Amino acid sequence: MALLKIDVAPEWVDYNGHMNDAEYARVFSLGVDGLMATIGLDDAGRTQHGYAIYTLETHLCYRREAHQGQTLVVDVTVLARDQKRLHVFMQMCDTQGEVLATSEQMLMGIDTQTGRPAPFPDVVANLIETLPCAVESDWPESAGRRIGLPKRY
Repeated sequence: MALLKIDVAPEWVDYNGHMNDAEYARVFSLGVDGLMATIGLDDAGRTQHGYAIYTLETHLCYRREAHQGQTLVVDVTVLARDQKRLHVFMQMCDTQGEVLATSEQMLMGIDTQTGRPAPFPDVVANLIETLPCAVESDWPESAGRRIGLPKRY
C-alpha cells in the first residue's frame, strides 16, 4: 500500500551527486506520517483521539542511489502487531518499482495526554486491519536482519 509519493528535493542531494543518507530517513519518516493519516491519525485524528504513533526503532538499508527530481514511492507491509505496537516494513521505490531503500520499524501507540503507551483506539485498530500484512510465504527478504560483521576464525 503506497503511503507517500515525493520527488527528491535539490537540498537533499549531497556532494556525491545523490540523495544524502539522512534524507532517506526523512522520506521514511514522511512515510510514517502517511501511515498515520491512513489509519486515521492525521492532525484531526490525533487531536480527536488524543493519540499518536512514536517510532521506537528503525533499521534502514540503502539499496540504490536516488537523484534530484527522481520520484520516490514509499509503501508499507505490516509484519506484526499487538494492541499498542506495529512492526512494519517499508520500501522506497522509483516509479519503475526498483527498490532504492528499505526501513523496518517498530512503532508504538501513545496516549498524548499521559505520554504513555496505550492501546490503539478502536477506529484506528480497525483501519490497521485493512493494511497489507506479510505472511510467512511472502515475508520480505530484508526483514529481521541484524547488523554485524561475520566472525572470522
